[in-house]
Amino acid sequence: MLTVAVTGADTVLGRKVRALVEADPIEPSDATDPALGDAGPAGAAGADPSGSSARVQPVDDGLSGDLKRHVEGAEVLLHLATGEPPTPTGGTSDVEAVRRVLDAASAAGVHHVVLLSDATVYGAWPNNPVPLTESAVLRPNPGFIYASERAEIERLAGEWRSAHPGTTVAVLRPVRTPGRSDWLIRALRPAPAVPELAVDPPAQFLHIDDLASAVDVARRQRLDGAFNVAPDQAIPGDEVRSLTGAGPKVRLPERLADRFTTWRFRSGLGPTPPELVPYTLHPWVVANDGLRAAGWTPQVTNEEACVEAHEAGPWATMSPRRRQEIALGVAGVGLAGLTTGGALALRRFLRR
Repeated sequence: MLTVAVTGADTVLGRKVRALVEADPIEPSDATDPALGDAGPAGAAGADPSGSSARVQPVDDGLSGDLKRHVEGAEVLLHLATGEPPTPTGGTSDVEAVRRVLDAASAAGVHHVVLLSDATVYGAWPNNPVPLTESAVLRPNPGFIYASERAEIERLAGEWRSAHPGTTVAVLRPVRTPGRSDWLIRALRPAPAVPELAVDPPAQFLHIDDLASAVDVARRQRLDGAFNVAPDQAIPGDEVRSLTGAGPKVRLPERLADRFTTWRFRSGLGPTPPELVPYTLHPWVVANDGLRAAGWTPQVTNEEACVEAHEAGPWATMSPRRRQEIALGVAGVGLAGLTTGGALALRRFLRR
């Protein structure tokens, strides 16, 4: 029986992955040796060919102690425990945790490791190709510590693999996932004020069941390297606003829009810190071809996962007529903002 050590086994994701691991069927050749009849390989009469060929070894209790002792005897290690940043741009203890997990895997002789990274490691930039493949350079945006930490975790994974010939490490880069990265989903909710020339970028949302199945595919196929985890294609930006129940947007001069976003966040009125604004303005859509080629297939669409991730706001429940009235009013506010911004710019110019 294959022993699979799992950190984060009691999280929502961990419980789903455990169920998949424990559902691994025993192959008939494993359960019954034809030469022994029904006795099976161990010679036990009436051996039941049904059951699981793998067992889960939770190691959560060992994360703060002797981790090696909890990993001992496992052939595979799934590191699913991840910390939530104290703030949307804060750091976690995940880098140090990965160092300890990989050290324990070395000491225990684990041959295959699965780690979680994040699609935010690509960064959100105007010149990003759509979609991004695993060969794209990792360049998280400055100030977004969480994404920078995922990039460091991937570097550690590469070093560990190189130092341990014969081992494999699968690094998964999921997009926004309800039930795992809710804090990121809240922080990237469409904002009401946007720069006047900005276009809402497309977005991707992954159902946690599909992330769990991706982890299981990486385990069963002993995948090696980095793999994006995302549904097919992406949701257009304007449609994201509609699905999330976000209100109409106000177009303002870029500097004024930046100041407004910063003021909303610091006043506790908005979820998006200034450091994450690029992720709301530029694309970071990823391709899932690599994981699909390994046998993974997403079961939940982008749209379904997006709706699940956002509670219906007042805008989503309004009548179409009321939405139109408010949208026209917002357009007037935006025009007034542009006029005011232009007047102020002209005044500064004349003073010079």
